[in-house]
Amino acid sequence: MIVVQPAGFARSTDPAVEDELDRLASMPIVQLRARYREVFRGVPPKAFGPDLLRRSIAHRIQEKAYGGLSRQAQRLLDQMVKAYAAKPNGKIVLPRRIKPGSILVREWKGKSHRVTVSAEGFVYDDKIYTNLSEIAVLITGTRWNGPRFFGLRTKLQDGDESVAPNRSGAAKRTAQFLKRSNHLGGGSDYQQRDATKASKSETNGNRHGR
Repeated sequence: MIVVQPAGFARSTDPAVEDELDRLASMPIVQLRARYREVFRGVPPKAFGPDLLRRSIAHRIQEKAYGGLSRQAQRLLDQMVKAYAAKPNGKIVLPRRIKPGSILVREWKGKSHRVTVSAEGFVYDDKIYTNLSEIAVLITGTRWNGPRFFGLRTKLQDGDESVAPNRSGAAKRTAQFLKRSNHLGGGSDYQQRDATKASKSETNGNRHGR
C-alpha cells in the first residue's frame, strides 16, 4: 500500500499562555487549587495532588487558547472507552486514519488497483464510493472487509467496517496537544519541563511549595 499525505498543520503558540504554563511548575498547592477553581468554575477533586492539578489546569488553559478536541477525536476516545469497558484486559486496537489525497494501492491477481482518498469518500475508476468495502467487492467479486483488503486493518479490527478519511490535521494537533497536557497520563512535555525546573531548584538549594 502506498500512502501520499499532504503537508502537516503548524500552529503558533501564544507567549502569554506559555508563560502561564511555566508559572504552574513553581506554584504551591494552595494557589493551584485557587487557579483550578478559576478555570473550571468548580471545586478541585480532593484526590488531586499538585501534579494532577497542574496537568488539569494546563489542559484547560491550552484548550481555551488553542481549541479543544475535534468531534473526530472525541469519537475516537469514546471508541477507546467502549472497547476498554467491554474487555478491560483486552488489547485496544484503533482504526487507522487516512487523509484526503492519500493513494491506496492493492495488487489483486496480477493487476494493480489504485484508490484515491477524497473528502467525499474513496475514488476508484473515476467513481466515488462511500466505503472501501464496495470497492473491494468490485475488485474481487466476493465479500471483503474493505479496510482489511487494502491493508488498513487487522482481523482484530474487522468489527468496525468503515475507515473514514481524516479531513483535517485535527488528529495530529490533538496528539500533540495530549502529549503535552494530558492530565491522565505521564510523559508529557509539560511534566518534563516541571521535572527540569524542580531539578534545577534542588541543585540551587531552593525548594518550591508543592
